[in-house]
Amino acid sequence: MTKTVPDILRIAVAQLNPTVGDVAGNLAKAREARADAARQGADLVLYTELFLAGYPPEDLVLKPSFLKACEKAAEDFAKDTADGGPGVIIGTPLKRKSGTHNSIVFADGGKIIAERYKLDLPNYGEFDEKRVFQAGPELQGPVNFRSVRIGIPICEDIWGEVAVCETLAESGAEILLVPNGSPYYRAKIDVRHQVVIKQVIETGLPMIYANQLGGQDELIFDGASFAIGADKTLAFQMSQFEDAVDVTTWKRRGETWVCSEGPMSEIPEREEADYRACMLGLRDYVNKNGFKNVVLGLSGGIDSAICAALAVDALGEERLRTVMMPYRYTSKDSLKDAEDCARALGCRYDIVPISEPVEGFKHALTQLFEGTQEGITEENLQSRARGTILMAISNKFGSMVVTTGNKSEMSVGYATLYGDMNGGFNPIKDLYKMQVYGLSRWRNSHVPPGALGPSGEVIPKNIIDKAPSAELRENQTDQDSLPPYPVLDDILECLVENEMSVDDIVARGHDRATVNRVEHLLYIAEYKRRQAAPGVKITRKNFGRDRRYPITNRFRDRG
Repeated sequence: MTKTVPDILRIAVAQLNPTVGDVAGNLAKAREARADAARQGADLVLYTELFLAGYPPEDLVLKPSFLKACEKAAEDFAKDTADGGPGVIIGTPLKRKSGTHNSIVFADGGKIIAERYKLDLPNYGEFDEKRVFQAGPELQGPVNFRSVRIGIPICEDIWGEVAVCETLAESGAEILLVPNGSPYYRAKIDVRHQVVIKQVIETGLPMIYANQLGGQDELIFDGASFAIGADKTLAFQMSQFEDAVDVTTWKRRGETWVCSEGPMSEIPEREEADYRACMLGLRDYVNKNGFKNVVLGLSGGIDSAICAALAVDALGEERLRTVMMPYRYTSKDSLKDAEDCARALGCRYDIVPISEPVEGFKHALTQLFEGTQEGITEENLQSRARGTILMAISNKFGSMVVTTGNKSEMSVGYATLYGDMNGGFNPIKDLYKMQVYGLSRWRNSHVPPGALGPSGEVIPKNIIDKAPSAELRENQTDQDSLPPYPVLDDILECLVENEMSVDDIVARGHDRATVNRVEHLLYIAEYKRRQAAPGVKITRKNFGRDRRYPITNRFRDRG
């Protein structure tokens, strides 16, 4: 008896927020999404890369008990499909004779009908999959699902040079479904679209791109799942930074599957996207690590102000405590600005003066420091006193300390170890100073979707307008020791993001001595960055995962 070839296929994309290592919790989310998809009439549910494990699982993959738990969850989920509802494609690590693989399990009718293994393992930037996985031994062909031949490349299989998609097309695939764990950086959606369009052109097949959502340490997965039709146009676009289970309807038109129904969400502009990435990263880091609330030092400056806004937006006003810690150099403007910011956000605001501890340190060191001039050492005592107070509050009340240094400062070492660098997580770690200003202005005019904070001006205008200062000595401003931030940020972006030579940066119009000095400061601050809190990745090259320079390093680019 000849099987009827379907003319309609309803594919649900489960764009969800798994937690690395929470295999039971991830399975529960997968089951809930499948039930939702079934109510919407789906035939098949596509989950994201390594969903049951959470992505990226890193060295958890080397733990046999973790692999067993993931495989057991996949087997249990496969049994669920005996109910006659939708089949599932779900990512999980699998240990086989050929090695441990980044895999998918395809289940239908109560059993696993196929396994597929990732062939092209990424080993650049934030990825180091070759450390823990082995590439699939060979490319296996499409899977026959209810008489539709489905090709399943996994993430990097469509990004690299291995001709996975072309081979699947040559093997008879009718449509390509791709589970992904693609982290966010600015304009990444455009890059993904171009990668998929290239594969569509080469194969002639439509492709569905399902991407993970959520924060995992420094990485932000922004969702924004989509499909490109065989005609190279956008077939559907899911939302960015929001979980969703969307069912898309595909109809057979001759030899081609065409999407006739699916979401077409608007993608946020650059500043909104960056802000929402920082917000999501902070929310998930705090919640997934079990912190009830957070605390930060609110100085009256723009960095702590935007971090406070992000914390309230991500967690709610009741979960943020702000602390102003004034010393003799703290201006009246800063005291007023910090209080106005806390009042606008509706969060708790405490004042803890640091005169006594700072003077106590100075007194204790009087004999040792006799005959020396006051300078940076004494300035850093102020920062370290503040850091100690914040950590004491953290210890006493279980609040995670949010640290507030921006990328410009961290690049050139304009931060104090065991002082303002104290903390568990930094939502603006990968934002340059001028980007902090831009996002602050944007937030004063917008409330991002999902934010728990108020509308209106939450960062007082005076904070944005005044000259930035650490206020560690009389009449101090950042520009006393650093180039103007527009100049500094451009030089740093050239050095860090683009790895440009000093000559090329000077050719852009910068002073050579300034470029040399900034390059020197960048290199000698590496030891500080190694001890910094993790923070949200926003750019193509953040400190830590992407940019790994040696601490001991005598190289300087002098032409």
